[in-house]
Formats: sequence, structure tokens, C-alpha cells
Amino acid sequence: MDTLALSRLQFAVTAMFHFLFVPLTLGLGWLTAWFETRYAFTGDEGYLKMARFWGKLFLINFALGVVTGITLEFQIGMNWAEYSRYVGDIFGAPLAIEATVAFFMESVFIGVWIFGWDRLSKKAHAGAMWIVAFATNMSALWILLANGWMQRPVGYVLRNGRAEMVDFWALVTNPYGWLEFFHTVFAGWVIAGFFVMGVSAWHLLRRNQEDLFKKSFGAGAVFALASSLLVAGVGDLSGVNTARNQPAKFAAMESVWETRTAAPMALLTVPRLSGEGNAVEAIKIPYLLSLLAFHDPHAEVKGLNDVAPQDRPPVLPVFLSFRAMVGLGMLFILLSGLGVIVWRKDLFARYPLFLKIMFFAIPLPYVAIQLGWLVTELGRQPWAVYGLMRTADAVSKTVTPGQVWLSLGGFVLFYTALGAVDVWLLAKYARKGMEA
Repeated sequence: MDTLALSRLQFAVTAMFHFLFVPLTLGLGWLTAWFETRYAFTGDEGYLKMARFWGKLFLINFALGVVTGITLEFQIGMNWAEYSRYVGDIFGAPLAIEATVAFFMESVFIGVWIFGWDRLSKKAHAGAMWIVAFATNMSALWILLANGWMQRPVGYVLRNGRAEMVDFWALVTNPYGWLEFFHTVFAGWVIAGFFVMGVSAWHLLRRNQEDLFKKSFGAGAVFALASSLLVAGVGDLSGVNTARNQPAKFAAMESVWETRTAAPMALLTVPRLSGEGNAVEAIKIPYLLSLLAFHDPHAEVKGLNDVAPQDRPPVLPVFLSFRAMVGLGMLFILLSGLGVIVWRKDLFARYPLFLKIMFFAIPLPYVAIQLGWLVTELGRQPWAVYGLMRTADAVSKTVTPGQVWLSLGGFVLFYTALGAVDVWLLAKYARKGMEA
């Protein structure tokens, strides 16, 4: 493997591992703040126990997310020096705001929340967690606005072989970045909802603190259902956005090779990897693909045969990842909807199998969100900055394959240890249950 392939593999490993921790943080902070707010306004000690329990798991996850996120920024400068030189004037601005504003805010108020239990009023202490939850989501906003610029460059000029920012407001209002933000954040909320439901289901099966964990399960179910529906809605808008701005990615997502108007959608299909031959398709619904792509049943959908071969993304992984992600999203709506019904009618004792399913379903939203990023990033290839800079031109010229192999091995070992510690700590404190 050459330096380019190894650098891509290393960044994929570190980014995907980092994103095992970020999504839970995005959602669990809101739920913790909600539980503590209920305590602050009602005085119900049960909600205090819930806030402290879920808040402790939030802190464990947050700490691991911070550690694993730092290495990504180092890699951009070390393995992708040409990319940094080319877009540093633009890419650095949102990342600087994320570090100096959002991350600073969440770090400060996490400290306030940890050490302020006996020093602040109930409402002020709950307010600290609301600020933490807001700041974690704003941190994601600035990072995703930076990624959105890579997907759809705006507000720049090319000067002296570099992309230089001329309109910061265009970057801030870039629709691609905002759609990525909402899609990612809502998916993180789904993870938090399923995490809370799964852990609560484990305790309910063992009849531990049933009243408290029933309330936790209900909050997680409502949160997961609302978030799953929001993900579906934003996903539809994201599909339209992709079809308009990255038609090659959209064609790979659906394995569309021939450009046509009023394009049908095949619900069951085996994609072909080139323009030769025919895909195996069944159950084709007329006009549906054009309708999904542009909200117009007669719109033209561009096929991969009209894209230069060197500009096509890898079709099979993008196609399969997209299909699996959508299928899991539909499953989350079903499971969280059933969870709301079981909670509202207090059917926990009647359906222990459902509780077992919800416990084992905890990893599924993590899988779905990783698949979503595979679609986003693989579908953009071969571009590091869409239409401006190829990934092959972004890699550092002075880094050798041996150096990347060495650092990749170190990251894998280090991250494996961190992952084991995180799972062990989460499992340990999740099993303990809430304070007596």
C-alpha cells in the first residue's frame, strides 16, 4: 500500500473510532439536563438519581471523545499537508471557532456541573447541563460546516495555488453543512435514546429500581422516536441536496448508470460495478427515484455513464452502506414507536422479549451512523474538496509508507485499549444502577 492508501486508511480508522463516542454525547446531555430540570422544578428525588446516573455515563463517554478527537487534527497537518496548505485559510476558521468557543464552553460548564452540586441552586445546576448539551451540539455544528464546505465549496477564490476565503457568511450559511449538521445531530440523539432504552431494559429485566428505569425508558423512547422521524425528514432533504450538488454520489447510492427522466426506483437490486451489463432489478416503482431525487416525478437523474470514470466514487460500498443505513433507520422508527407504546401502557412485565431486543439493539444506531459517514465520505471520492482538489493531491509528499504504517499500528493499539476501557467503565457504572 502506498502513502495515499495508508493515509486514507489511518484517517478512516481514527475518524470512525472517534465517532463511536461523539454521537452519544450529542444526545445524552439533553436527556440528563431534562431529568435534572424535572428534579429542580418538582423536587422529586427520583429525577435527581436519574440525572446523576445518566450524567455519570455522559461524562465517561465525553472524556473518551475528547481524547480521540485530538489526533484527527494532528493527522490533517501531518498526513494531509497539501490539503492543509490548499484550504487552511478556509478550513481553519470554523475549527478555530469550535475549539475556542464551543469546546471551551462545554468544558467549563462540565466542570461547573461536576463540582457545583452543593454550591449552586438546583435550577442553576440544571442550567449548567443545558449549556453543556447546547455547546456539544454547537461544537458539532462548526466541524460539520467545515465538512460541508469540503462537500460544496462556497465563498472562496483561488489565488496563488490556494483556496482563500472571501465570504465567511457563505460558509456559515452553506445548506450542505446545515443539512449534514441536522442529519448527524439527530442521528446522535437516536443513539442516546436507544442507549437509555437499552440500559433501562437491562435493569427492568432484573427488576432493579423499576419505577426509575421505567421513567428512563419512557424518556429514551420518546426521544428516540422523535429523533428517528427527524432523521428521516432531514435524510429526504439531504438526498435532494446530494442529487443536485453531487450527482455522481447520488448515482452511486442508487447504482444508477443510465441518465433518464421519470426514473423508476428498484426496491430490490444487485448493483453492477461498471457501465457494462445490466443490474439485476425487481419491484421497480415508476417515477419514484426522480421524485426522491428532486421532488419532481419527471426530473432527470444523472447516471454514472455520464460521469468520467476517474471521477466516479466506489459504487458497491456506497450503494450497500446507503441501503443498510436506510433500512436501519426504518427499524429505529418501528422499535422506538413500540417502546413508547410499551411504556405508556406499562407492558414491560408482559413483553420481556421486547426488553431483550432493546438491550441488544444498543449497537445498531452506532452501525447506522458509521454507514452514513461511509456514504458521505466515500461518495465524495475522488475529491478531497469536491470539484477542486483530488484526494491524491491532498496527501503529504514527505511522509513515507513506513511512517504511516508505524503510526497506524500505534493508533490501532492505543484506540483498542481506550475502547476496552470505555466499554468496561460504561458497563460497570451502568450495571450499578442509580444511587440508593
